[in-house]
Amino acid sequence: MKIAAGKIADDNILSEVISGLSKKTKHLPSKLFYDKKGSKLFDRICKLDEYYLTRTEIKIMQDNIEEMGALLGEGTLLIELGSGSSIKIRLLLDHIPGLAGYIPVDISEQHLIESAEILNKDYPEINIYPLVADYTKMFEIPKIEKKYDHIAVYFPGSTIGNFTRNQAKEFLRRMAEAIGANGGLIIGVDLKKDISILESAYNDREGVTADFNLNILAHLNNELETNFTLSNFEHIAFYNEEFSRIEMHLVSKIDQKIILGKKEISFEKGEHIITEYSYKYAIKEFAELVSDYFYVKKVWKDGNDLFSVQYLRVK
Repeated sequence: MKIAAGKIADDNILSEVISGLSKKTKHLPSKLFYDKKGSKLFDRICKLDEYYLTRTEIKIMQDNIEEMGALLGEGTLLIELGSGSSIKIRLLLDHIPGLAGYIPVDISEQHLIESAEILNKDYPEINIYPLVADYTKMFEIPKIEKKYDHIAVYFPGSTIGNFTRNQAKEFLRRMAEAIGANGGLIIGVDLKKDISILESAYNDREGVTADFNLNILAHLNNELETNFTLSNFEHIAFYNEEFSRIEMHLVSKIDQKIILGKKEISFEKGEHIITEYSYKYAIKEFAELVSDYFYVKKVWKDGNDLFSVQYLRVK
């Protein structure tokens, strides 16, 4: 099993972070959550009572996996955006007949290697081609040994919700171009629902989500040798009804300055850094969002209309 290094456009994290923290409304890219500690914290979040998304998505897949596998069919090259060895990808690997290959894509090489090695051990008959790349940007699909008929991209967890609508449309355009004719996208989409359910999911009683949010600063300290003091910031998350999205912020508790490369960044007491958006959609809204590049072939939902898994085909 060979790890492929993707061609990542604009992979200069330092300049991206400086740009985000220099704006009037400061923000950080949510991809920076996922260092080793961040990935472990997110795994804990997925098991929390309040965090309905993961267990609901898994249940939808378990209930409908035979149909999903049949829809994808033989000769599929499966690409997963954000690598994992979880039950969700295993369900697909178990039920797609005559799989041509599996390409997990992740920005974190360490996490990618660990999960790919586990799957390689458990699925020796499947050719696995781990790819280190930032899937929010253009990346090159590696060549594989077997011939394949079509590409299916798997994008679980409602990660599409982390993009603004314009970003989501650009992402969908690139995916349609990469997937090509006869290709498809299996995507998790979180649905609009009672605000109390949404806000509880991002403000758990144990404070794991708060630790996850603050860890983005620890990641920057490690990667870019910045000097954030985590205790000088606090986590908040709330539902913005106007934009139909959860927002996660870090709020500065004091006036403070940090050094980032050769640049000094100032924070006033009460100033916010936006670390994540998580947009929620009605079924019809999402169909409209994707309509320039995909059509919705099938929607699977849970009984409480909390979450959906959708199969999109390239137009």
